[in-house]
Amino acid sequence: MWSKLALLIIKNRRLLVGLLAIITAFMAWKAKDVEMTYDFAQVVSPDDPDMVYFQQFKKTFGEDGNVLVLGLQDSSVYRLGNFNELRLLTDTLSKVEGVSGVLSVTKLIQLTKDTANQRFATAPIFRTFPQTQRELDSLMRIVNRQEFYKGQLISPTTGATLLALTMDPKYLNSSKRQAVMKNILGHAERFTKKTGIKLHYAGLPYVRSTMTTKVAGEMRFFLMLAALVTSATLLVFFRTWSAVVFPLLIVGVAVIWCVGTIVLLGYKITLLTGLIPSILIVIGIPNCTYLLSRYHYDYRISGNQVLAMVRVVRKIGLVTLMNNTATATGFFVFCFTNIAILYQFGWVATLSIFAAFFISIILIPIVFTYLPPPTPKQLEHLDAKPLTKLLEFFDYLVLERRGTVYGIALVLCALGALGASRLQAVSYMVDDLPKNSSVNSDLKFFEEHFNGVMPLEIVVDTGKKRGILKLSNLERIDRLENYLRTQPELTSPISIVTFLKAATQTFYNGDPSYYRLPDNSERNFILSYLARSRSAAPAASDSTAAGADSTRTAPAPAPKAAASMNDKLLRSFTDSLGQKARISLKIADIGSRNLDTLLLTKIQPQINEIFKGTGMEVKMTGTTILFTKGNEYVIGTLRNSLIHAFGLVGLIVLILFRSIRSVFFTLLPNFVTLLLTAGIMGFFGIALKPATALIFCIALGIDGDNSIHLLAKFRQEMAANGRRVRAAISTTLSEAGTSMIYTSIVLFVGFSIFAFSEFGGTKALGLLMSASLLITNFSNLILLPTLLVTFEHGKDETIDQAMIKHYDDQYHEEDDDLELNLNRIKVKRGGPHPPTPSPQAEGESV
Repeated sequence: MWSKLALLIIKNRRLLVGLLAIITAFMAWKAKDVEMTYDFAQVVSPDDPDMVYFQQFKKTFGEDGNVLVLGLQDSSVYRLGNFNELRLLTDTLSKVEGVSGVLSVTKLIQLTKDTANQRFATAPIFRTFPQTQRELDSLMRIVNRQEFYKGQLISPTTGATLLALTMDPKYLNSSKRQAVMKNILGHAERFTKKTGIKLHYAGLPYVRSTMTTKVAGEMRFFLMLAALVTSATLLVFFRTWSAVVFPLLIVGVAVIWCVGTIVLLGYKITLLTGLIPSILIVIGIPNCTYLLSRYHYDYRISGNQVLAMVRVVRKIGLVTLMNNTATATGFFVFCFTNIAILYQFGWVATLSIFAAFFISIILIPIVFTYLPPPTPKQLEHLDAKPLTKLLEFFDYLVLERRGTVYGIALVLCALGALGASRLQAVSYMVDDLPKNSSVNSDLKFFEEHFNGVMPLEIVVDTGKKRGILKLSNLERIDRLENYLRTQPELTSPISIVTFLKAATQTFYNGDPSYYRLPDNSERNFILSYLARSRSAAPAASDSTAAGADSTRTAPAPAPKAAASMNDKLLRSFTDSLGQKARISLKIADIGSRNLDTLLLTKIQPQINEIFKGTGMEVKMTGTTILFTKGNEYVIGTLRNSLIHAFGLVGLIVLILFRSIRSVFFTLLPNFVTLLLTAGIMGFFGIALKPATALIFCIALGIDGDNSIHLLAKFRQEMAANGRRVRAAISTTLSEAGTSMIYTSIVLFVGFSIFAFSEFGGTKALGLLMSASLLITNFSNLILLPTLLVTFEHGKDETIDQAMIKHYDDQYHEEDDDLELNLNRIKVKRGGPHPPTPSPQAEGESV
């Protein structure tokens, strides 16, 4: 089959090049429509009970992760001129397209008591803007008496303040988000230039926007860097520009097909799929390296380009396909998950790897049979002395020092197991960004002054209509909120309880000492005031209505009587039936392990104690909790994917060699590689999280193809030399070892580029994959041959039954050329004189 394929490719060179050009042009045309994803990656199954509950929460109360906050701590902001600039900034931001509302100290609303009408009224604290510093100071004293805002909009300990921008979800989840964020940041920077006051930014919209921008930038950066480093590596190996330019052209075509595939499948560029083009260059170049090094080896023996290239396709075409299949397996296992971002990554990577193989197996023979033959200088890499000495050393260890090899392997495995036992599964909301990034430094600002900005929600379901207004239920919620205030990782909660406390304070003429829940004697008066305020709500001014809208999802909704019972504001605190209440908090980015400890060992026991025997259901939810659960879900899914990967690689080996022992020989060294990689993670404190858990499946696929390569060559040599194991091992190491080391070097250098990423997960991918590739040279070039020498006797199997059979290396046998139908082929071309061709290669020109 492979002989016929080789002849078909060479005979139809122009037709195939034209066909590939048409397909590439079509893929390039589709690739121009590729888009970045702007949705928050959902990694929890849509059917998961917590995800279902969270979706119901959003339908009832609205989004919890659409608030962008701008913070500052500078006493000069309360100078009249700077305060005026802050007011102008607030007004300007409220008019930005994509911003639903803005809440800041300059737009605060206070609740007042209308004794004549026995209702609450609302009015802005800054009705007219102060004209003097004295007037401003007087109004700020009123602001500081509003207990409702303390810890929400103004830090009671440091005096820091913030602006809360509620973003329109329609803009957040579309390509318009970047323009909106650019507009907001532009206005903020102008404020800083005018006043000299530094602003800090946080909130999920800002984090997501920053990461999207960086993903797009890194995709371009790594494409160029991957092309550069692989070019340098190829030039060092082959010492000719043709062996650099054309492999890069081939993987460039594969990258175009990859991006076109993303569009054809209806996917978008994510943090993971954005890595595939660069990974494809890194994985695709070894295909070319493998084929070219074998072509040079065969050409030096035969002296005929076409004959050498046909023999390359015939002898290693299937092996190369199986190698790529093993590599693709590491990605394909992600297709078994129901996590969209992993599923898409798996499909696109798998299809792209096979596309890269078929492009290279077609174009390499075509291009290099058109080009002049390699010169003797270009063939010198086949006799590289350092590489030869290294392989001779490996041969010595395998044949003469097997006990030493096993001893070292056992010690390394013990160390790997010890390191792996130290692995911790922990992740942070922004841990993919570097610690010294502006996002992390700004996040520290908000954690220092406001205890954090990540959303956390608690829903209290009384099970009864209007049950939330029952005083005993409100008191239980108040007890829970008082406990939450003692936790340093949490902001002060905001809920119907805090709103009623503000109403009580207003009822007593704004006295801060009355910021509490109404007692039984006060309850009816205050609720009647609120009821009358509701009837007056339609008459509220436009500015009041605007204020209600701006506070709906901000950290501190304004306590306005006129709009308090309005449906829009009611949904911020309770559902339409008055059955459920929402307690909103913000939390520091303390990591998944600390978050689990806080929720499960501190908050949940308090909830159980406070609401025990009431029949009320209290549940924690929110984007932060779903993010943490998503990480645990992904890690668990990837564990299953790794098991699937082992099974698929084993199945490939079983089909290929029809030998159970070969499956053992393949999987054991690769298990050692993964164990040592896990040990490195444990010793160096690299946490197990979705980005690092991916590495094991990918590494297994890439390392598995090295095992298949070596086993295939070993079986060929066993059949050729009468099944003498030691001789077969020596020949296998000297011949297959060269291309395996070349491939490992290319992959090592290629994956190393990801160490320059700003994303922690991508950086870990580069470093750990590079470490894995170094380890796999020990596993596959020393441990695997040692196992073969120990356990393989060549007596129990019929090698010819395997899909990979031995092909004779005696190039001057007439039957071999007749079988290939190349007995009359000769390449006529000017240029360097090749070695003298074999007699049967003379004849008709191609």
